[in-house]
Parts: sequence; structure tokens; C-alpha cells
Amino acid sequence: MPGLIDVQGGKKRKREDNAQFKRRVAKKQETPEDENGVQEQLLELESRITETGHFGAGIKKIHKIFGSKSQAVDERLAAAVALCRIFYRLISGERLVKRKNLSPEERDEVDHLRGSLTLYVDGLCKFLAHEDDHVRSTALTLLMRIVKAEVSQQESRSTQAWKTGAFYSLVRTLITKKNVEGPVQEFLEAFVEEHDDIRFYTFAAIERVLSEQPEEGRRTAATGSLNLLLEIEGIPDSNDQLEDWYGVAPEQLSSTLVLLKAHRKQAQTTWLQVFGSSLDKQQRKQILEVFTERIAPWFSRPETLMDFLTDSYNEGGATSLLALSGVYYLISEKNLDYPQFYQKLYSLLDEGILYSKHRARFFRLLETFLSSTHLPANLVASFIKRLSRLALHAPPGGIVMVVPWVYNMLKKHPQCTFMIHREIRELSEKEELEGSGMDDPFDMSETDPVQTSAIDSSLWELHTLQHHYHPNVATLAKIISEQFTKQEYNVEDFLDHSYNGLIDAELGKDLKKAPVVEFEIPKRIVTKEGGGLNEAGSLLQLAIQAS
Repeated sequence: MPGLIDVQGGKKRKREDNAQFKRRVAKKQETPEDENGVQEQLLELESRITETGHFGAGIKKIHKIFGSKSQAVDERLAAAVALCRIFYRLISGERLVKRKNLSPEERDEVDHLRGSLTLYVDGLCKFLAHEDDHVRSTALTLLMRIVKAEVSQQESRSTQAWKTGAFYSLVRTLITKKNVEGPVQEFLEAFVEEHDDIRFYTFAAIERVLSEQPEEGRRTAATGSLNLLLEIEGIPDSNDQLEDWYGVAPEQLSSTLVLLKAHRKQAQTTWLQVFGSSLDKQQRKQILEVFTERIAPWFSRPETLMDFLTDSYNEGGATSLLALSGVYYLISEKNLDYPQFYQKLYSLLDEGILYSKHRARFFRLLETFLSSTHLPANLVASFIKRLSRLALHAPPGGIVMVVPWVYNMLKKHPQCTFMIHREIRELSEKEELEGSGMDDPFDMSETDPVQTSAIDSSLWELHTLQHHYHPNVATLAKIISEQFTKQEYNVEDFLDHSYNGLIDAELGKDLKKAPVVEFEIPKRIVTKEGGGLNEAGSLLQLAIQAS
């Protein structure tokens, strides 16, 4: 009787005995049969609960499947869906409300059902950090269904549910747990940006979570809060825009939810709570980068933001620049009085600013800050002079930003053109200057830009740059010596230049004709014509002996 042949090895393979084969087949069929069994069991339990109206035992059995880690994920999700339908009916039917006329047994049942609901919500919150995207999304959907049931009751119970029910547990999980980026994004897009009451109570929940966090967990909660809050784009401008509700619609026109003032107050309180959460430098930069679009519009009193902006300025570097950008927005848009703004901006012009990787952003903002024609000429002159002085030691990529910026400033502030063309009318004074020169009156160490005497100086630094070793820099610097026929340069065209880029552009040019090179190739380098070492050879020998 022939046996089974192993084709690769050419050897006979033993035939499995009948019992072993049956066990293997049964194991393969076990999973789908068990799945069908769990599904049927859940449907039967849910149907029995609906028919009899007795919830305790049935919910306990479904909870056992939902909370069992030995069950397959699909089975646990099926149990979660069944529990969602059951609790939705219970909440909608007001079966979880303690009324005065309830008997002690009925009160105990309500307490038991409430405890089961809390366990269910906690279980769904744990699923929000699951590794499977489908599981996370399903958990969020089920949680928001429970929230829908809780906040669709009478207005008083609805308000309480927003603050202490499933919604608060959801927000707390989203900002205190890790690996919840997907649910956070879905929560923002599908709920926060679509419903005014969800946005309002999200701010309220975050404020409460941050205030209740112990010191060791506050940093994590602050990071999670920023990940959520910084993505909120919808900011209402009037009471008329408050009209999209997830829960019960406010019945009175004086209700908190229909007043823009109340929404702004809640957002301000939450943001101030975030600002006081020991933020690190990176978190401050995250806030400042979207400050004018997503944070400042919530604040009706801009002076309340000054403490945060001042602390951010003291961080130094790009954070200081972003902080001043926020201050400038408050000055120009919110009429904030901040007389030290330009003094702090001037203090950022140090030796490293033209080497910084943030110099392009700096020049963009600097052009905005100094664009007003109402600024005093001596203040603008200080910025022009100081940057020109710093350009003497800057890389070519930094210099090509300074020169067109200076050109634009001179066009916007004609009073500063004396720095490049000041006629000396007294002949004796002119002869003295031509003979002995003059001391530059500009005080580089002065911290107040109004007191530097830059307006009495000249831009000799830019004239020096006309002889720069890099031909592109030298050519660009010559625009200061020519007639100012161009209205202004687009600074954006010069902000992306780097030293490597300038070198590559120069080497990549097509030569119209080959350069003329004249040199004589020496016959000897270190020896004389008649023998022996020459001067270079002697020096080389001494160097070798010394080493």
C-alpha cells in the first residue's frame, strides 16, 4: 500500500492517525463556531432583557464577555455594541434617574445600573488606545452614542451629564493617555468642529482635568491638552453663529450656551490653565506659532496674555521672536499698549541672528514690525545700522537678506537716507573729514534703539560689502550706491539663500569664454638649479626635524 511521498526530500512521510487528524480539523473549525456562538448568546441576552425588563443578570453576563481579555477583540466589540443599545434605552427611558417615589429595592437597582454604566464607559475609554484603528474608531463612536443619550435629557440633567458623565471621561482619556492620536483627530473633525456645545464643554473638561491633575501627571495632561486645543479652528464671532447642538438645544436666550461671551470666558479660563502648566520650550513654540489665529481671538482682554508672552520672550532664540510676534498682533489688532516692544525687538539683533536657522522667519517679521511710516526715523535707523554692522561678519546667505531689507527700509523711511548721502556744506569741515576721517557716532552697546545716534552715522558697512569676496554679494551691495529707481525688493526672493546655494549657483554658471590664466610652471620646488635646497626646501627640512 503506497504511502505519502515527500517530493523535496524523496523520503516517505508518516500518515497521520485518524484521531490526530480529527483533532486538527476540529481546532480549525473552533473559532468561527465560537464566534457564532458568542453572537447568538449576545443577541439572546439582549432580547431577553428587552422582553422581561430585568437588566441586572443579563448586563452582568454581557459585561463578562466585554471585559474578558481572553475573548477575541471582535467578540468584545460585539458585546460593547450590545451594551451600548441597552444603556441607550435605559438612559432615554430615564431608568437611571433616582426619583423620590422609588422603593429601596428600586434605588439599589439604579445604583447597580449606574455602576455598570461607569464600568462600561471605562472599558470603552481603554479601547481608545488599542493598536487597531477599527477598534479605536468603534469605541469613540459608542462613547459618543452614550453621550448623545445623556445630554438629550432635560436641560438640567443634560448640563450635569456634560460635566460628570461619559463625555468628561472621554475628554480625560484623550488628553491623559498615550497612543490616542487617531481618536483625537476623529473627535475634533466629527464632533468638536461640528457642534458648539461639544466645543464649549471640551474646554470646560480640559480645564477641570488640568486643575485636578497631580504634579507628576500635569505635564502629560498639558501635552495632550495642546494636541487637542491647538487643532480647534472654529471660533465663533457672534451669538448668531452658536446654533449647532449635539445635545438638547438651549430653551432660554439667556442660557450660557447661546452667549458668545460665555464661550470666550470658558476658552480663556482653559487657556490660562494651560499656560500655568509648566510648559517646556517646544510647547511654547507650538502655542506661539498659532497664537494669532487660534488663541488670541478668544481673549477679549489682551493684557491677560502678557504674562505668558513675557515668559516666552525670556526663553530666548526663536521663541522670543514668536512671542514678540504675538505682542505685535495684540498691539496692532487689540490696541494693547506695550511701549517696550521695539526695545525688546532690538535686543534680539545679536551676533548669532544672521547665522540662525530661523533668520528667514526673523526678516519676515522684522519687515512687518518696521513697516509703519509713523515710526520715528532714529528708531528705524538703529535697526538699519545695527544689521549693517552685523552683516560685516555674517555668511553670504545672511548678507543677501540684509541688503534688500535695508533698501526697502530706506524707501519706506526717506528720513533715513541721510545715512547714505549727507552733503557737507562747510568747506573746512569737508577738508578735515577727507583728510582725517571721523569717529562713527553709532553706539553699538546702547540697548535703547532711540538713543544709539545711528541717524548721525553712515552705512559705510554696506559700502565695504561692495568689495566682498563673493561676487554675488558684492554686486548686490552696489544697489545702495545706485539710484533708488526700484520701488522695493521682494524680500521673500532672498530668504532661502544659503552659502551652499550661492556657491552652487556660481559654479553652475555657463561661461561665455574661458578665463585667461597666466602662470609659469617651476622646474624645481625645493631644490636649487646647481643642487642643494633652496629657501623653501630649507624651511621644509626644519619643519620635518622639528616634528
